[in-house]
Amino acid sequence: MRALLFSVLVSNFVSVFSSPHSARGSLSDVCNQIAQAISSESDVHYPLDLLYDKDISHWASSSSAVATCSVEPGSAADVGIILQILGNTSTPFGVKGGGHASNPNFSSTTGVQIAMYRFSDVVYDAASSTATFGAGLIWDDVYAALAPYNVNVVGGRVTGVGVAGFTLGGGYSWKTNQYGLTIDTVTAFELVKPDGTVANVTQESDPDLFFALKGGFNNFGIVTRFTLQTFPQTQVWGGLITYTENQIPEVIDATHTFASNVTDPKAAIITTANFVLGQPGISQLLFYDGPTPPDGIFDDFLAIPFFTKDVSTRDFVSLVQSSPSNATAGTRAIFDSAPLVELTPTVLDAIINETVFWGARLSFESGTFISYDIEPFLPTIFTHGQFESAYPPSRSTRYLPLNLYYAWDLEIADDAFHSAIKQSANQITAVALAEGQAGVDSAPLYPNYAIYDTPLERLYGDNVAKMQSVKAIVDPNNVMGLTGGFKI
Repeated sequence: MRALLFSVLVSNFVSVFSSPHSARGSLSDVCNQIAQAISSESDVHYPLDLLYDKDISHWASSSSAVATCSVEPGSAADVGIILQILGNTSTPFGVKGGGHASNPNFSSTTGVQIAMYRFSDVVYDAASSTATFGAGLIWDDVYAALAPYNVNVVGGRVTGVGVAGFTLGGGYSWKTNQYGLTIDTVTAFELVKPDGTVANVTQESDPDLFFALKGGFNNFGIVTRFTLQTFPQTQVWGGLITYTENQIPEVIDATHTFASNVTDPKAAIITTANFVLGQPGISQLLFYDGPTPPDGIFDDFLAIPFFTKDVSTRDFVSLVQSSPSNATAGTRAIFDSAPLVELTPTVLDAIINETVFWGARLSFESGTFISYDIEPFLPTIFTHGQFESAYPPSRSTRYLPLNLYYAWDLEIADDAFHSAIKQSANQITAVALAEGQAGVDSAPLYPNYAIYDTPLERLYGDNVAKMQSVKAIVDPNNVMGLTGGFKI
């Protein structure tokens, strides 16, 4: 690791002093300027520091970059100071919350890496039935902090996912059938604007900015804290079942039956078709928001012979951590998506075919894990939001957010995997279109699953114009254009 850091730092040194930025001072000068300006609540770290390694690392190694320095702000005021320095010096930067970004360079940089770990507080307000928590947390931490109060929020479904990117990208949850997307339950954002000022953004204080933040990621500043509605939480039922190749047809039939017939909003599943260690299989997550599900909802899944099974009545944190989503941490990775109107047998068969085809082919390109997350939701999920949001651009039609996820080892294979996952998403879309699922080729993609070169219109539709207007007011000098992500 240190040899890699040294080689990349040499490359950075050469590029810095051969670029226009050197006329305003080197990246190292900017790091030193930040270190001198921030308060004792914050710190700057440099390569070879132990905390620096933590600051730049991501769940997917392909989403990490060797920054000139990292900074851990400890207050919103210090975030404001940092943003002003970065803007005044036109310095590239990255903003990392939980570090679960799948797109390269979206939350990383060779400039100044901002790591939000110190925003780690969770405060429950029983009077308003809300929880306020910091942008440096993962959902596991938030759920654990709220558990003693027997309340919960609408958040991530698997372990290790950061609250910041997940929320700012929309947020599909185990509770979405009951309460909508995570952004539908946000009541306030603590936002550090690009000019350094700190604002508490609500529907009442600034409805246009509140709208834009709900799905608009980091285009309007850096969110340091989120306030969400809370809901009563009992024990839940569910967990993970894995099935081998010979059981796939039965599991797919059970998935189709569930998606077509189950209307209980407390019930949810994720059926993941995967190809690992040279074989296709299924990882099946079951969830019921209560200690015991009614008879009949999950019976088909439970009757199928399994390879492993971890299903029980348990607390919510245990349920979330039953998913092995961190098993592939540290590999290179990319997501893509193919929105669907419904999960028909034809489409489900196509997904299995894609899993097997690309799993076998990409194993020769250092592929380690090829997967397709099949995620049924009720048609009513977009009716829960009280206010408009940047995503989804329309709430008239619910599209299902199929997630394609490829993992591999070698950087030299990046282009091959990026190309393959796009081809696969296009193939599934073509199958759905041929079956009569009109509009899926232009339907909005879930921003947290969308691949890096997705056009803004495929994320936000007609909302792009309004988001551009908000951007012009909040960030006229395009300071947030110095960082990665889907840029307005």
